[in-house]
Amino acid sequence: MKTGVETLILPAGAAGAKAAARTLAAGGLVAFPTETVYGLGADAANATAIAHLYAAKGRPAFNPLIAHVPDIAAARRIGRFDARALRLAEAFWPGPLTLVVPKTEGCPVAELATAGLDTVAIRIPAHPVAQAILRAFGGAVVAPSANISGHVSPTLAAHVESDLAGRIDLIVDGGPVTVGVESTIVGCFDTAMLLRPGGLSRERIEAVLGAALARPPVEAERDDSQPLAPGMLASHYAPRAPVRLRAREVAPGEALLAFGSERLPGMETAAVMNLSPSGDLDEAAANLFGYLRALDAKGPLGIAVMTIPEVGLGEAINDRLRRAAVAR
Repeated sequence: MKTGVETLILPAGAAGAKAAARTLAAGGLVAFPTETVYGLGADAANATAIAHLYAAKGRPAFNPLIAHVPDIAAARRIGRFDARALRLAEAFWPGPLTLVVPKTEGCPVAELATAGLDTVAIRIPAHPVAQAILRAFGGAVVAPSANISGHVSPTLAAHVESDLAGRIDLIVDGGPVTVGVESTIVGCFDTAMLLRPGGLSRERIEAVLGAALARPPVEAERDDSQPLAPGMLASHYAPRAPVRLRAREVAPGEALLAFGSERLPGMETAAVMNLSPSGDLDEAAANLFGYLRALDAKGPLGIAVMTIPEVGLGEAINDRLRRAAVAR
């Protein structure tokens, strides 16, 4: 792991994009904003850089990474798209959707990034800063969330700095992200499969496909030794304080992650952050990781979480909260 690195923080802009591209080409690690969360980028073809990325995050090397590219032409150089995958790409890229497709012959993405699988996870981010960096670099960039592995994902450059300063080379500060939860991941296998709910709802994807998305096999969801896609580890996205879901009251010493206008017993004396007082799931998704980090920083004995509807982006929010609540 790189330690004692002087982590440079630059504002977004042409100079920041050029500095990021130079750093990536030299095998360095660059954190930058996407519309979902801040990503930690490394040259997807450089196995040594990817090994440094895994070490900086403390991420298991069996957990695959998403390759980020600027356009569909670049995506098709590393992955094989059938008509169904191409339909999804054309409908939702750039945007918060990752497609897992078979690798092309001679795929330049390092084996370490695909965790030995014969598939590759690909996304085209919509954020202008991410796009500028990808175009300046000219190659695929693997970019998991820019945080210590298993910790709450970063939605601000300050979150990245808190976790990774001294471990990475550069942070490009593009301000707060807009979506706030990671991309939805769809596996384009014999049947299209929802591997991870995220910033694009199941309903919108199924409307384009004209069919329901399958669920991963139960054994794949339970087995952490070889995940099919990023973000499938049982314990993930976790604050330091234990998380308690579907709370109907706030226990002494707990903080509360609220949703909607309901009042719970005990919240009058607790630290409270409300994901969306109006019950808007888009707003809740955008606030989720930032509010979890802020409550955790207050040092509570635990974080109680109110019930959140399992519809639309609520599916992704609840997925992240369930993984955050797994005993560690």
